[in-house]
Amino acid sequence: MLNGPLLKKILLFALPLAASSVLQQFFNSADVAVVGHFAGSEALAAVGSNTPIINLLINIFVGMSVGANVVIGMFLGQKKEEQVSRAVHTVMLLSVVTGIALIFIGWFLTAPLLELIKTPENVIGLASVYLRIYFMGMPFFMFYNFGAAVLRSRGDTNRPLLCLIVSGVVNVLLNLFFVIVLGMGVAGVGIATLIANAVSASMIACFLLGERSSLRLYPSKLSFNVPILLRVIKIGVPAGIQGMIFSFSNVCIQSAINSFGPDAMAGSAAAQNFEFFSYFVINSFNQAAVTFISQNFGAGKMDRCSKVYRLCMISSFVMTGIMSSSFVLGRNIFLRFYTSDERVLVYGAMRLVFIESFGAIPCSYEISASALRGMGYSMLPAVLTMIGSCLLRIVWLLTVFKIFPDFRVLMAVYPFSWLVTGIMLIAAYIIIRKKLVCVQTQKK
Repeated sequence: MLNGPLLKKILLFALPLAASSVLQQFFNSADVAVVGHFAGSEALAAVGSNTPIINLLINIFVGMSVGANVVIGMFLGQKKEEQVSRAVHTVMLLSVVTGIALIFIGWFLTAPLLELIKTPENVIGLASVYLRIYFMGMPFFMFYNFGAAVLRSRGDTNRPLLCLIVSGVVNVLLNLFFVIVLGMGVAGVGIATLIANAVSASMIACFLLGERSSLRLYPSKLSFNVPILLRVIKIGVPAGIQGMIFSFSNVCIQSAINSFGPDAMAGSAAAQNFEFFSYFVINSFNQAAVTFISQNFGAGKMDRCSKVYRLCMISSFVMTGIMSSSFVLGRNIFLRFYTSDERVLVYGAMRLVFIESFGAIPCSYEISASALRGMGYSMLPAVLTMIGSCLLRIVWLLTVFKIFPDFRVLMAVYPFSWLVTGIMLIAAYIIIRKKLVCVQTQKK
């Protein structure tokens, strides 16, 4: 990562990661598709509409895995192998602790949050069952995410992909068995997801235990190195806050969607799967930007940091634009993968067109935020995201949507907030980069 041409290396890093994320979402989409076709629209609404709540509760902890990636990447760039090992054992212990904490957080907050967003009575019972089962698998989910971040810090995106392929196949097969054969509905989908997460966590554990570098995991060495833990938290928590801010605004929007009834909830849930596909392509270049920039920044190579930023931005724009356009053009085919209910399809098509037509815009703020984190600036993108995405969306709900209470007006908040946030984050990146270049020049 520190020498030679960058584009090929970035693509070799990002494309397997994109494939793994898209594949993971495809397998997760099987949850929605199976219940949509075999358990009805209410079950589809119960499973699919829970995503904002899940993200709201887990993003602060998932953000810490970003901190782990950055900290380990900087140590690798500085060739501090002993520090790398200490960081690995610190973050993997952190994954276990946060995973256990999320079991209790999810269990006790599920019902209040579902009531807060005005989940209809005919959906809330099914949604509660799914969420509580889902959160029982959080220790496995967190262990995989932190373990994958450890491997990606050295550029390994292939083994996390393998974990997701295996666990994804397990998830689909168990979905079909529990829902169609046993008739377990949303409970079966939740249990299938829990088992699949356990499979991916077990595989990532085997890879780390067999690693032959400073990334190797020794169970007897699991302990918190306080200085490293604080560095991970310093970078990871703001990243998690940024994710939570998005999720909080999405929870508010989900509450507005719920006011249109179960058909709108189900249609929105179906269309949202395609948004995840597009986002995960962007996220793969986010991870590339964080990893490459953190190592080159640690090595004092600001020119390469800038080049990484440009290449990740352009690549993500092109690939996300192609994918989003495909979803919009083929919406009548794609949405039927999840449901055949015509009333649900109408809402799904409206959401897909309004959001995926502008699906590449998030590249502007996501890549910029990742670049800033890779250079050690994590709080600034979190604050700007809060202003551009959370506050702006809430203002939209209280003003524009209140005056024009139409589903399409509600969906229009997404591209508008993306554009504003993107302008602010790009400006912040340019200013911080110039500042760091000046500092580096003065030192020379």
